[in-house]
Amino acid sequence: MADARLTDEDYEMLASFRFALRKFIAFSEAAARRDGLTPRQHQALLGIRAMQGQGAASVSDLAAFLILQHNSTVELVDRLVAAGFVARATDPEDGRRVRLALTGSGEARLAALSQTHLDELEQIGPELRRLLARIQRYRRRVRGSARCGDAGG
Repeated sequence: MADARLTDEDYEMLASFRFALRKFIAFSEAAARRDGLTPRQHQALLGIRAMQGQGAASVSDLAAFLILQHNSTVELVDRLVAAGFVARATDPEDGRRVRLALTGSGEARLAALSQTHLDELEQIGPELRRLLARIQRYRRRVRGSARCGDAGG
């Protein structure tokens, strides 16, 4: 539902936040390509590594993380296995399930790329925090206005 209380400043704030996110995504995609990976391969390596804390990732887990169809994820994993970045293993508890793990080469590639990303996030962090604070102030203002309007109506 459209909110008549939105101001030019509100739209500028939302546009600025979206622009900051897009700049980070563009940085991330370029960094992955410089490191010999597609952006989706980088995201897959990151997802597989992140899921290691909860046990090994399955192809289905990775598909959900990447918001991809299962068959597209299988093709992506095939390429990562062929490149030597990922290893497959049958789940010992469920032989129908395939578990994924990074190889040493995959770990090394992801670690270097992740450090680059953390350095970039450190650089853009103050701007993102400033934009998020503006969004929070806006949301508090809107909720406060709605409560005042509800009380009077």
